[in-house]
Amino acid sequence: MFLKHRIPRIQSGFVLIELIAVIAIIAILIALLLPAVQQAREAARSTTCKNNLMQIGIALNNYQMAHLVLPSGSVNSKGPILNQPEGYHVSWVIQILPFLDERAAFHSYDFQQGVYAPINRTTTNYHLSSFICPSSPNQAYNYVGCHNDTEAPIDIDNNGVLFLNSSIREKDLKDGRSHTIFVGEASDGGFLSWTSGTSSTLRNMGEKINSAMSSRTTLSQSYQFGNSGEYSFEKELYDEEYEMFDSPSSDNLDIKEEKVPLTPEERQLLLQVGGFSSFHAEGAHFCMGDGSVRYIGQKTDFEILRNLANRHDGNLIGEY
Repeated sequence: MFLKHRIPRIQSGFVLIELIAVIAIIAILIALLLPAVQQAREAARSTTCKNNLMQIGIALNNYQMAHLVLPSGSVNSKGPILNQPEGYHVSWVIQILPFLDERAAFHSYDFQQGVYAPINRTTTNYHLSSFICPSSPNQAYNYVGCHNDTEAPIDIDNNGVLFLNSSIREKDLKDGRSHTIFVGEASDGGFLSWTSGTSSTLRNMGEKINSAMSSRTTLSQSYQFGNSGEYSFEKELYDEEYEMFDSPSSDNLDIKEEKVPLTPEERQLLLQVGGFSSFHAEGAHFCMGDGSVRYIGQKTDFEILRNLANRHDGNLIGEY
């Protein structure tokens, strides 16, 4: 008898160890590529942020050419400004809207009423996309004017270019436009809307860049009136029909509450403004008076930062 010998078949394919090796190589490649992708995305967001600030700088310069003065940082009958939704508080942003191609938003605002009046609620809730940094995760408004070189309430005697009832002319910019900060970034701006001439749209150089990623007002206080799409300045909303009923429990509803005077501590807290900050790495973008946009690192000498925020200190500024 002849014995039949079976020829063994050569099986092709991956064994387990090869499969694991391929997966490991792919994971390493992805880990190497992700930082590069993130950096590319941040570079694109940073470019958009610069463009936003440049457009704001152009609008401010066009406003000055049209009116011979820069807009007031905040318009109010008296100061200093308290960071609460009470008062006229027309911000510099409202005033430059026609130069940002936002004429419809400008004409929708009733200048006979204050920022927090119900008649201006539509304008207040208008989404002003050019004032939002694309790196911001919370869609808050991020571009704020410089009102002073130190931490101080927003008042008529500040050293910046945009402050209470200001009207800065060309001759008032004694340090030169390229050495004066007009607008910078704030990671927590706009908690009372871009229409409010408070710390929502104004900041100072009382502290180094990014030394505080949020202002003195906590996030819970900042957003009690809404966010960039739903501003509501009434702390207690109620139905007027409740007043028609005389129930035993009506005394506990606290529907109407008399205004309690602020304590000295509360007033001091509401007077604080805060500094500049951003969601970019180790610094923030600033629009200078000549319309240029510069990225200034958070490790920049503090005296140089203060000199840049002061329009007329006369100090020489070197490289930074």
